[in-house]
Amino acid sequence: MTRLARRCVSKQAVAFVAADFFATTSYAGIEEGKQKAQVCIACHGADGNATLPGTPSIAGQPRQFLVQALFMFREGKRSNAVMAPFADKLSNTDMNDLASFFASQKMVEPTHKTTPERIAQGKAVVEKNNCNACHGATLLGQQHIPRLASQRADYLKDQLKQFRASTRGDMDGTMTSAVQGLTPEDIELLTDYLGSLAAPQ
Repeated sequence: MTRLARRCVSKQAVAFVAADFFATTSYAGIEEGKQKAQVCIACHGADGNATLPGTPSIAGQPRQFLVQALFMFREGKRSNAVMAPFADKLSNTDMNDLASFFASQKMVEPTHKTTPERIAQGKAVVEKNNCNACHGATLLGQQHIPRLASQRADYLKDQLKQFRASTRGDMDGTMTSAVQGLTPEDIELLTDYLGSLAAPQ
């Protein structure tokens, strides 16, 4: 088992604990989440497909990842001037409801376009750094690990730079460690590729 694979297993163990913590007797509902999501749509879009620069699309993200992200914002493990005051008011039930709604939404075809050459180069960066080991064979994410395919390229670029600078909250340090070997050109190619990558049909 590679070091990255071991870290993914370790991260999954942390996520299972978090999932158990957020389990409630009244399991999160999509309709409840839709009502609570009205405050989210100004930035993330009505269905979670963001068009605002620098804002992540959260449609189709794994439910467990969304709960974990909201938890980290609420507990101050991640810092964002917009998200922090919003997440601070959320109960565990609210987080589960919101995650259920956005996880159920379909990600749209990416509007970001690039050249076949840069797609091939970006795919090579993914393979070299074994991103699929954690983010899945089609980079759609799994459990507590986010979907990268079709995510906004500008958002991905900013987050990777923050991980590289150790300024982005990281549950167990996996991403902070994983990006240290990336060059600025690697990050450009990686985000260019991922931002143009549609979900498999």
